[in-house]
Amino acid sequence: MYEYRKMSPEERQIVLDERRARGFPYHATPHFKGIEGKYLITAACFEHKPIFDSLDLLSLLKDELLSRLSECVQCKAWVFLPNHYHISLEAPDLAIISDVLRKGHSKIATKVNGLHSQRGRKVWYRYTDRMIRNEAHYWATINYIHYNPVKHGYVDKMSDWPWSSVHEYYETMGERKLRELWGNYPVKDYGKGWDW
Repeated sequence: MYEYRKMSPEERQIVLDERRARGFPYHATPHFKGIEGKYLITAACFEHKPIFDSLDLLSLLKDELLSRLSECVQCKAWVFLPNHYHISLEAPDLAIISDVLRKGHSKIATKVNGLHSQRGRKVWYRYTDRMIRNEAHYWATINYIHYNPVKHGYVDKMSDWPWSSVHEYYETMGERKLRELWGNYPVKDYGKGWDW
């Protein structure tokens, strides 16, 4: 989204022509439905504004989305930040996720806009999905999710961020195993250049 705004009219036309040729929506992320697998789901607030800027709003976002998703898919890892979130999950079909996120985002937007007295404000800018290719990609994704609050400067240690599944991983796997996974599957440049 943000790179597109910086393009010249000619560059924009090239991008739209390429999307048309591939059968993608012109201005939206393509979601390939009907494929079972593990996915990284990422959603951002419109223009990356920190709309979930309090403890209560972050808890509302986490509780509402995880509750809705857990009814139909298995969430593997997650993190919620003031302006975006990441969830790793396993789903039989992305169509299920699309419906759950659409309804969940709508309900959450209505609630948070009511609390901020900003009825009608655009809260979300779509979501992206990335299919997990193999075990290395899976564990790098889990590490990326858990490291995200540190990456964005909210905390110094992953375990200091309350709206993350890292705490469940510490409980079930232990610190030693998590350090081993971090060493074997480092984040490196994971996510670099993502701009949607």
